[in-house]
Amino acid sequence: MIDIYELSSADGKTLRAVNELIPQLSQSASVMNEIQLRQLVESEATKLFFAQDKEVVLGMLSLVIFPIPTGTKAWVEDVVVSQTARGKGVGVALMNHALAVAKDAGAKSVDLTSRPSREVANKLYQKLGFTARETNVYRLKL
Repeated sequence: MIDIYELSSADGKTLRAVNELIPQLSQSASVMNEIQLRQLVESEATKLFFAQDKEVVLGMLSLVIFPIPTGTKAWVEDVVVSQTARGKGVGVALMNHALAVAKDAGAKSVDLTSRPSREVANKLYQKLGFTARETNVYRLKL
């Protein structure tokens, strides 16, 4: 059984779980330290969800909810399912939980981006009702 919960503490165990998942998400991303994880846990805007079966963390997802003049918006980032748990409904469970939390918070929409090479993830997002927007996404590295 998959349990989804919001991370509420930053300790060595949760830090290890996050740092085991990060390289499966992005080879260029750096691992986190406990201070960075604590900042996420204490953030008003960011919610870090874990998918877990018994004591094993199977995946994680970041949900950011923020008010702007045109209404409350939400953004999903850093969705990753452990290679050993892929194809078992973990991504669906994480996304459905995040969408429910965003809706309960009054978000008008939920956005995310996904590289085209992540074919399985893109199919999941489309299955959940996400549609590609005709827009440009710009990034400035600081």
